[in-house]
Amino acid sequence: MEVVIKIEVKDNNIEQALRILKRKLQKDGFFKIVKLKDTYEKPSEKKKRIKQENIKRVKKIRKMMNRI
Repeated sequence: MEVVIKIEVKDNNIEQALRILKRKLQKDGFFKIVKLKDTYEKPSEKKKRIKQENIKRVKKIRKMMNRI
């Protein structure tokens, strides 16, 4: 799967374009994935992390459903 992110550089302002790119990558979770791939994670820690992420995701979904 290939994801393409396009950033337009306006008035040759590269610093602003880099900030926008960094914000988009952070929102997509790119830095989190790179950090996880960079270091070794024990299987027990991986299970614990996945469980916590699932709990967080379910709470977010429930919160959204309560608003409707």
